[in-house]
Amino acid sequence: MELIKVSMSLNRIYVLGHANSAPRGLDIVCAAVSALTLTLIQGLKSIALMELQENVEPGNVCIEWQTLNDTGKALIDTWFLGICRIAEEYQGIHFINGD
Repeated sequence: MELIKVSMSLNRIYVLGHANSAPRGLDIVCAAVSALTLTLIQGLKSIALMELQENVEPGNVCIEWQTLNDTGKALIDTWFLGICRIAEEYQGIHFINGD
C-alpha cells in the first residue's frame, strides 16, 4: 500500500502521495485528505487573509507562507486534527518530520 505523507514545519505543509486504499475515484482516504487540504488553502486565503505560495497537483500539495496570524494558526490546527482523525480511522497516512 502506498501512503499519503504529511510533513509540516513552521511555514510549510507538504501532502504527498496517494493512499491507494480503493480504485481511483473511489478512494475515500485520498478524497478526505484532498477535501481538507483544499479547504485549508481557501480558508487561509479567504478567512485568515494570508498570502500563500501554493502548488496543487494530483498527489502533491505544498502550501507555504511567510507570516502566520492567529486565524491561520487556528485553521491549520483544525486541519491537522482532521488529518489525524482520518489517520486514526484508516491506514494510508504517514507523518514525516518537517524541517
